[in-house]
Amino acid sequence: MATPRTPAQGSDEPSGTGNGLPDGEPPLKEAPAQDPIQEDPAHPVVVEDGEPEMAPDERQPASDGGDPGLDGGDPGLDGGESVLAEPGQRLLARIVDTLIVGLPVIIVMKEFVSGHDLDVVAPPALAGCMLLYEAVQLALWGQTLGKRFAGIQVVPDLPGPEGAATDGEGAEGAEAFARTPQGGYGRPSVPRAVLRAAVYSVPIALRPVHILGLLASLFWVANAGFIYEGPQRRAVHDRLAGTLVVKRRTP
Repeated sequence: MATPRTPAQGSDEPSGTGNGLPDGEPPLKEAPAQDPIQEDPAHPVVVEDGEPEMAPDERQPASDGGDPGLDGGDPGLDGGESVLAEPGQRLLARIVDTLIVGLPVIIVMKEFVSGHDLDVVAPPALAGCMLLYEAVQLALWGQTLGKRFAGIQVVPDLPGPEGAATDGEGAEGAEAFARTPQGGYGRPSVPRAVLRAAVYSVPIALRPVHILGLLASLFWVANAGFIYEGPQRRAVHDRLAGTLVVKRRTP
């Protein structure tokens, strides 16, 4: 029987078995090798600054935070309020404008015309004054006095950045980005303003003619009903002139 070799005096060789462990200590077992983590190409996991990156299908969609344009439905202000003028506001503006123009015209006409002639002459005179009154103010400011009172204004119905509605018809430069003094939207061009005013005012001149007067009355009823048809609340004169009526924006 062979005796275990003892290290010589002063030798650095440890005693025990030849595996370098002290006598009586069982040999250590090596930990099994672990397979590398397989990464799913569709769900990559990248650790950066202590936070794992979310998989594409787990990310939250970003919100654009914007409002629809004037041409895409019922746009909104902060809190979801619509920028389109309410029918009540439009009616109030029309009443105020009619009183501003109509009362002076009737008073002046009575001084020069009387009897049946007044019924014949007054409607065309009122129509002409109303057309001039509305077309000039819309082209300059996008508002009549009545619309200012009601807090609304007329803008061209064309897509563009909020607060900078543009006018088409080949307009360029300053005309394409004309602003109202109130600093809100753009204002209609002169042709648009004249057409819009004419569509509403010309039927007034037809009142003395029996059949045409009846048709004019039916037109006004239908015109008011169009405000409730569609998301943009456009009357006939808005549709033909390419305009919208919106709430006035403060600077």
